[in-house]
Amino acid sequence: MIFVTGATGFLGKPLVLELIQQGYEVRILTRPSSEIGFFENLARVEIVQGDILDPPSLEQAMQGCQVVIHAAALFRFWGQAQSFSDTNVTGTENVLQAACRLGVTRFVYTSTIAVAGEIEPGTVITEKTSPNPVDPYQASKLRSEQVVQHYHRQCGLNTVILRLGALYGPYSRYAFNRLFFEEFLRGWRIQVSGGRHIIFPCFVADAARAIEAAIRLGKPGQVYNISGWSISHRDLNRLISRQAGRLNWRLNLPKEAMIATASLMELVAKLIKKEPFYPLNLKTYVFQDWYVDISKAQKELGFQPTPIEEGIRQTLAWYDQLGIK
Repeated sequence: MIFVTGATGFLGKPLVLELIQQGYEVRILTRPSSEIGFFENLARVEIVQGDILDPPSLEQAMQGCQVVIHAAALFRFWGQAQSFSDTNVTGTENVLQAACRLGVTRFVYTSTIAVAGEIEPGTVITEKTSPNPVDPYQASKLRSEQVVQHYHRQCGLNTVILRLGALYGPYSRYAFNRLFFEEFLRGWRIQVSGGRHIIFPCFVADAARAIEAAIRLGKPGQVYNISGWSISHRDLNRLISRQAGRLNWRLNLPKEAMIATASLMELVAKLIKKEPFYPLNLKTYVFQDWYVDISKAQKELGFQPTPIEEGIRQTLAWYDQLGIK
């Protein structure tokens, strides 16, 4: 039995589908407020209630599971550092403690390549690249990784950490999907710095397959980068435009103008306590070149990313189902 946290999130849905397709029995942790309709008619899926911030409910829900996939996390470009720490660090430690007490035989933790933070120009990010987080989300995920490694060393827990690229694909309207797909489909055609910067897209179904591979093939205590091939904003926009059957024109804005706009939006956001349309924390992701080395995952997990053209096709098809086209 595989225990999955974060099943109702962006990654969780394709992850559960991948697991049951591979023949696993899956138990998903949900809160009373969680939307569970997606899972109710799926075979080999057990739905239990609990919370990663409520250790007794968490341990009870995990009873009898041999494998834990901890995918629950708070991911936003804006928010209080304490909120990220509570969910991503304290929540992760709670899951680890329960896994140790219950004798779990494999613990897969989903982190992010973004823990690299601010990097020197031209850097190719490997698993050995020294992290330099620059926002509360990145810092909380790096701290969570350190907690996972601590439990591997001190508790003997069989852990694997997967650092995922910028997720895109069906089931989300935030972050990468919003910036590159939804805004374009709705007629908001912005491109920064001529589209020259490099992004690190990871098709969400690829992340799900990598997690399943990590259960079987991941080496204890190891970290793996999971991403598609790095691509410029310009080339990505061109491919999306072509598959959507639209002209490729974009309004190019300089870095300085976008940062000034985001800074103004941040001031308003602090007053109304609502995430701005363009949070200032986006600047690290948008104005940095993210070259990622995935060779370790290719060699040890058999990972191969879906061609970007196919990922785009499936993402556009999902938006079409939503009536956004």
